[in-house]
Amino acid sequence: MKKHLLILSLVATSLSFLSAQDKKIAEECFKKADYQCAEEQYSKLVLSEHIQKYQSDYYVSLGTSQRRLGKTTLAFKSYESALKSNPKSIAVYENLASLHNQKGNRTKALEYANTGVKLEPENAEIYLIRSKIYNNLGKKDLAMADLKQILTFAPDNILARTGLANLKKNSGDLEGALKDYNLMLTEKPESLLYNGRADVYLKMKKSKEALADINKAISIDPKFSQSYVTKATILFESAKDKEACTNLEKAITLGHEKALLIEFEGKCVKK
Repeated sequence: MKKHLLILSLVATSLSFLSAQDKKIAEECFKKADYQCAEEQYSKLVLSEHIQKYQSDYYVSLGTSQRRLGKTTLAFKSYESALKSNPKSIAVYENLASLHNQKGNRTKALEYANTGVKLEPENAEIYLIRSKIYNNLGKKDLAMADLKQILTFAPDNILARTGLANLKKNSGDLEGALKDYNLMLTEKPESLLYNGRADVYLKMKKSKEALADINKAISIDPKFSQSYVTKATILFESAKDKEACTNLEKAITLGHEKALLIEFEGKCVKK
């Protein structure tokens, strides 16, 4: 009997070790933005994991890998499987809300976002996503209210603060947006902020200042994919299409979703 238990214990230990190794490989692939490799590894993990909470986490990572690869239909299926495994996972509601919003189904996106807010009423990410949904629905006041709500429990949240600045920018208050970005940059000169101010300068037709800011953003954080998208936009405005397309390719390499670059479709067709 003891020998039997010892064998079972060794088998369990061995399986646990292999699972840990697979998880490590998957995480390393994801960090390196090798999403094809990450998809393969997480596909194995979701099948071998029997603890539902962990299985749900793996499904989320699988869905995100597929999303980065442009496999939207598969990503939806993975996130829905994650939801079945763990209906209380905030990460699932964040991703489903975000993906439905991206695909234009605002009603469904709002349903998932509202459920997420009820699940975790002090989770900044779900409010940020819902704010974007409201913005896309043209409900600017509700979008602003969500961003301000974040600041009640996370007053230094940079994404909420930049979100408020961007709402000003998008409503035509460029001077107000610029003032907000200038203030934030004096407090903390981050890549995200230089990227945001570059976009404000671009809207103000100040391409020289915009290019200086975006180059600063990239020098601070060369792995922030959005900076390369912003730089591409600036370069397209200056009729430097070839250099702009190179920056878009760099953004995709760093994990920027192709689905978010539809506005540039056709500008970088290889001959």
